[in-house]
Order: sequence, then structure tokens, then C-alpha cells
Amino acid sequence: MQTVTSVAALRDVIRQWRQAGQSVGFVPTMGNLHAGHIKLVSTARQRANRVVVSIFVNPAQFGPNEDFASYPRTEQQDQEKLIASGADLLFLPEVTEMYPQASQTQIAVGSLASLHCGASRPGHFDGVALVVCKLLNMVQPDVLLLGEKDFQQLTLIRQMVADLNIPVTIQGVATVREADGLAMSSRNAYLSPQQRQQAPRLYQALCAARDAIFAGNDDYRAVAQQQWQILQQAGFIVDYFSICRSADLLPAGTGDLDLLILAAAKLGATRLIDNLYFSKTRI
Repeated sequence: MQTVTSVAALRDVIRQWRQAGQSVGFVPTMGNLHAGHIKLVSTARQRANRVVVSIFVNPAQFGPNEDFASYPRTEQQDQEKLIASGADLLFLPEVTEMYPQASQTQIAVGSLASLHCGASRPGHFDGVALVVCKLLNMVQPDVLLLGEKDFQQLTLIRQMVADLNIPVTIQGVATVREADGLAMSSRNAYLSPQQRQQAPRLYQALCAARDAIFAGNDDYRAVAQQQWQILQQAGFIVDYFSICRSADLLPAGTGDLDLLILAAAKLGATRLIDNLYFSKTRI
């Protein structure tokens, strides 16, 4: 696996691949890689001849009181995992390479960015959209692999790519979970041993809400409120627990069939997010 730190070197390698007629898959990450990231890489290998992975902790998507400075950085271990997974190229830029000067051009991703995670993290998704757009322009991949754990982010990136006519296919990859159901996340490392035992209750609450709907309870607000209260009693500080239409993440009505339950909650200082997609056609 090659490692490059500049846009010029990145483009030089990809140019050689293109001249050989090879397709390119791309996995953008912020590092501290786990099995969920490696699944993205392995899926990319199935979809393209060559796989590029980026590791960049993007300051533009962190708020002033968030964990940019303390976000786990494990570059050596990450490189070893990527070599084992069969990645071809690691793009490992410094902030000055990604943002050589103060950005005059911004990307605003619309009303969806103000919902769910966006309601408590103003500007977060604009920062995500900006860095993903820059990376897509740098790599120019055939396929972009994104995890479904960050489903709102996936939906927003799909919208941005469609709106800006960026020629890339996006493939969402299912969330990878620990044996007890906890969605894998780099931020899980922040959890204390006691919090780690509590953390799977977030996924359990999603499953309980889904099961209530399968059992015929169409009062989605009441279903969500019940699980909110259960999580609070278990020690979580709940940010949101929302039952939505999967297509646009707006509140679901009784006639909607394809649903997504989205949740975010804190255990101590650690913010966890998760979601669960299902279709009422199974009822």
C-alpha cells in the first residue's frame, strides 16, 4: 500500500491507474479504524480495481465545544489495518494541505442539515459536505463507500452529489455491530467500562420501538417518547429519538412503509448515534 500526503501525489497515482483502465473505489475516514471501516474497504475491493482510503480529521465539521483536539488519532495502527485489508492507496493529508487558505466557498446542504444531528450540531453537516466535496474532486472515484450508521450524513451526501452532478456512484454499507449490538464507532473508545456495558441499550431501544410498530402501535410519537424515557432512566442524556421516513428523514406517518428510527444520546461525555431501517410491508 502506498501512502501519500499531498493532492499532487494522490492525483499522480490515480492518473496512472486511469491510464491502465482501472476503476477506483474511495473510502473517506477520520481514522481510528475499526471493523466497520474495514468492511467499507472490502466492499470497495468488490466494486473497483483500486481502493483509495483517506484519513483526515476534518476541523470544519467540529463545533467549538466538540472533541476535535482529543479525537483519537492512531495512524500507525490504521496503516497496518489498511495493508491487511488490501487497500491500494492511503491519502493522509495535513490540515494545511486540505485547507491551504481560509475557504471562501462554502457548501450549505439545505433543511435536512437542521434536523436530528444537525439540530444540536449547527454547521456540522456543512463542514462534512465541504470536505467530502473536496475529497471527491481530489480522488474522482467511480464509487464512494459510506457507512449506514451515519444515515443522515449518507442521505445528505447523496443529495449533494445529485445536486452538484458529481459523477460518482454512492454505495451505503450496513452498520457493523459488536456482539452485544453496539454500533462500532471510533468514539466507543471514550466509554468507561461501566458505560460500555450500558451502551448497547441504545440499539435495544431502537429494536423495541421497531417491535412496537410491528405489533400494531401506529402512535409513533408515543413509541418514541417511551423509548426516550427508558434511555433516560438507564443513564443516557437523549438528544433525539425520531421515527422517520427513510427517503427524506422527515417524521413518518401511518401510511409510510419504509421507516428509519434515528437516535443520538450521550453517556457521560460520549455521544453515540445509531439507527434502524425496516419496512412495514413485513407486517
